[in-house]
Amino acid sequence: DEYKVDAVIGKPKVSYRETITKQIQIRGKHVKQSGGRGQYGDCILIIRPLTDEEKADGNEFIWVDGTKGGTVPKEFRPAVEEGVRAELQRGYLAGFPTINVYVELIDGSYHDVDSSQEAFISAGRLAIREAYPKLGCQLLEPWMRVEVESPEQFIGSVMGSLQSKRAIITESLDRGVNKIVRCEVPLGEMFGYTTELRSMSQGRAGYSMEPSEYKAVPNSMVEKLAKKA
Repeated sequence: DEYKVDAVIGKPKVSYRETITKQIQIRGKHVKQSGGRGQYGDCILIIRPLTDEEKADGNEFIWVDGTKGGTVPKEFRPAVEEGVRAELQRGYLAGFPTINVYVELIDGSYHDVDSSQEAFISAGRLAIREAYPKLGCQLLEPWMRVEVESPEQFIGSVMGSLQSKRAIITESLDRGVNKIVRCEVPLGEMFGYTTELRSMSQGRAGYSMEPSEYKAVPNSMVEKLAKKA
């Protein structure tokens, strides 16, 4: 109130992502003639998922200019990339950004008069829009590494609660008189867990959480999340 900042109040939102599972070659051709100067942009792309090695290097998107000769003039190639990036940010299944994608510009064509930066941006966007239904798109959700420490008498309730949240238990060990459970859990299942854990352990259990990776959302949840988005 003091600084006149408008706050959006509500439940936290999960940062879902989308990805692709197939490789295709696609053409994006934007041609528009409406009196006067027209618009002409044409690109041919190879689109595929990133390999594990490419993802291990920290990449979420790789763009490669693989054109030969002047089929797409040098000044228009960054425009194709701009259009591709913009459309990937819009997603396909539920409007979330699409990650782990390799795109290579391999060919195209241009018009001496009608080609422009804007026309090739539109061509890049069109190529991605037309490719999406053929790319085997998947919805991804963030998973967290979670460590719960609890007195032994409450560990059964703790384990049951975690398993109800789709947790994958990775390790269970002792720490003094307490038990430690290490697992991976979808972030979307963890909201309100502090209160839940305190309630089931009489306030004596605690947990820590850190990001792990993105994993595919179960098919049974995709439609529900898409509607919510």
